[in-house]
Amino acid sequence: MKKLAASLILATLFTAAHAEPKHPAWSRSSNVYEVNPRQFSKEGTLNAVAASLPRLKQMGVDIVWLMPIHPIGQKNHKGTLGSYYAVQDYTAVNPDYGSVDDLRKLVKQAHALGMHVILDWVGNHTAWDNVWVQQHPDWFKKNDKGEIYSVTIKNDAGGSEEWSDVVGLDYDNKELWKGMTDAMAFWVKDVGIDGFRADAAGMVPIAFWDQARAQLDKIKPVFMLAEADDPALHDKAFDASYDWPLNGIMKKIGKGQAGAAELRDYVSNPPKAFPRDAYRLQFTNNHDINSWEGADKDLYGPAWGAMTVLSYTLPGIPLVYNGQEARLDKKLEFFEKDPIDWKNYELEGFFAGLNALKKQNPALWSGTAGGAVQLLDVGNPQVFAFKRQQGANNVRVIVNPTAQPQKYKVPGEPGQSTLKPWRWRIIVPE
Repeated sequence: MKKLAASLILATLFTAAHAEPKHPAWSRSSNVYEVNPRQFSKEGTLNAVAASLPRLKQMGVDIVWLMPIHPIGQKNHKGTLGSYYAVQDYTAVNPDYGSVDDLRKLVKQAHALGMHVILDWVGNHTAWDNVWVQQHPDWFKKNDKGEIYSVTIKNDAGGSEEWSDVVGLDYDNKELWKGMTDAMAFWVKDVGIDGFRADAAGMVPIAFWDQARAQLDKIKPVFMLAEADDPALHDKAFDASYDWPLNGIMKKIGKGQAGAAELRDYVSNPPKAFPRDAYRLQFTNNHDINSWEGADKDLYGPAWGAMTVLSYTLPGIPLVYNGQEARLDKKLEFFEKDPIDWKNYELEGFFAGLNALKKQNPALWSGTAGGAVQLLDVGNPQVFAFKRQQGANNVRVIVNPTAQPQKYKVPGEPGQSTLKPWRWRIIVPE
């Protein structure tokens, strides 16, 4: 504790060696809400999503991320309905969801409510029967026999993994760059979309994303979220990227395998040096985690609330996956119809409070608009405590990431206080 006390305030270290994209002003205090249109309602339509926008606005949602809304390929598709990420046509809407006009209406309604909408964009691969396979076969990767083949990637174990329902795009062909950028621009210019979440962004050349962002920003300022954690993606193209390392620590805390020490180490020694103005997407769940790993109760147990608080108060832009506000307690099927049971929206108030906390306190805003993390010594190494300050505004957060009550002492307060297991305290001076 003496070492910690000697540097009572320890700022998170970042580097800012690159010229970064100019973030849309509206993104600085924003949160992201991910919508799976197929499972969001029994109808599974864009109109059903639109009907819920007033509720989401009431909850404080700022950016609505729609998972892929395109028609899904039929050739070699998986399950009954196929994967959302096997795109058949980049400039069309899945007829199961509705029409392009339905999406236009949804976007117009969101804008009227002061919200923004981003589309999930699959730039690395397409369905086998994507319209480009016939129109532009030279835009696809081919094997030694000159045949288009399933996407095959190397996995962490040193082997390979085949995605049998999709084929890879070949970015060595610069004509593909124009075709893909034009398709993205259609949704921004003709439908009013405010940006994109780029699926498997790290598998597509950064130079493509850089030029695409430049072209889209000429239409209007867009928000770009990368499913990746490469600092170079922030040079020109992306506002935000996934903070998988922090989520990994959260999962370990949920299993009792990590705690305050790991959180402090993450803050003071981040695994990668990101630009100070880079937004990191913070989350406890999303469509991949939910479908393949489990619901919040499975991953975090009683630690979930505390981990959600950290996702909102540590630097970054927080994400809520649809259904979390209803305490979604199961894996949603990925290739089948499996609508969310909304029950009574049990946690809607919890998320509304966190969304308001972030918006009302500039110290918690994203990038350089918010304050850097300053670790606090509260006299107990089992407790994780930090402060963020921006101008006159400061927020202190104290979290007990253990299954036992923990005593702590806040500087300036008389005596010790106690945090119950898995609980937190947020101090915002008036």
